[in-house]
Amino acid sequence: MLYAAVVARSFRRFSTYRAATLTGIFTNSVFGVIFSYAYLALWGHQQHGGYDAGDAVTYVWIGQALLMTVALWGGGTTDDLAERIRTGDVAIDLYRPVGLIGWYLAGDLGRAAYHFLARGLGPTVLGVLLFQIALPDGPVAGVAFLVSLVLAVVTSFAIRFLVACTAFWLLDQTGVRTLAGVLAIFLSGMVLPLVIFPEPLRSIAYALPFASYLQTPADIWLGHRTGTAVLGGLALQGLWIVVLMAVCHVVLGAATRKVVVQGG
Repeated sequence: MLYAAVVARSFRRFSTYRAATLTGIFTNSVFGVIFSYAYLALWGHQQHGGYDAGDAVTYVWIGQALLMTVALWGGGTTDDLAERIRTGDVAIDLYRPVGLIGWYLAGDLGRAAYHFLARGLGPTVLGVLLFQIALPDGPVAGVAFLVSLVLAVVTSFAIRFLVACTAFWLLDQTGVRTLAGVLAIFLSGMVLPLVIFPEPLRSIAYALPFASYLQTPADIWLGHRTGTAVLGGLALQGLWIVVLMAVCHVVLGAATRKVVVQGG
């Protein structure tokens, strides 16, 4: 019940920024149109990496819909954590009778839910109206996409949490956050779909956790992952979550000992 309340509170918190939401929807839509025409010119009547022009344009709008939902550039509750580490207020958080990781994860899920409903659905509807983008092929594909999206948000959170924790040692996460954002933009497929990357870069990128942000959910949406391939993609996402969350606990434990020693 506690974590559910945190999710709901975070949802309400981000829903208060209505002007920012409307501006974001407009910006995502403009970039969606620009990238759509760029991809149409690039693809033409050919296929690249198994994607035809229709798949490529649909991929553009999926990316615009998930950009803020997954917090691909960083941000969300983990930025709040980094600021509390910088100011020293995190010492209070560490003494609270609730897990720090679970608390911030719940808050981030509330943030993601709001951005998915607001900044996600808006550009998607526009993409359907302007470019007749493809929709998931049936309810099973739709459910699999949503599951993959939740896993993508948790994966992104784990990486952003680790980035925020660098503030325990660096005092400021800005440099690491910028580097992580650059890697995420390139290796998630936001710049170009990973399917058109040359080998072995494509296989390497697919194996990294950043592919969970966009490429894996998009492949499920587009029907390029079906049957056991869907289960394989979800399993890889889940595996990265287990690994990254374990690292989060180890890093947080080391940081907690550091705070206790300094406080003593």
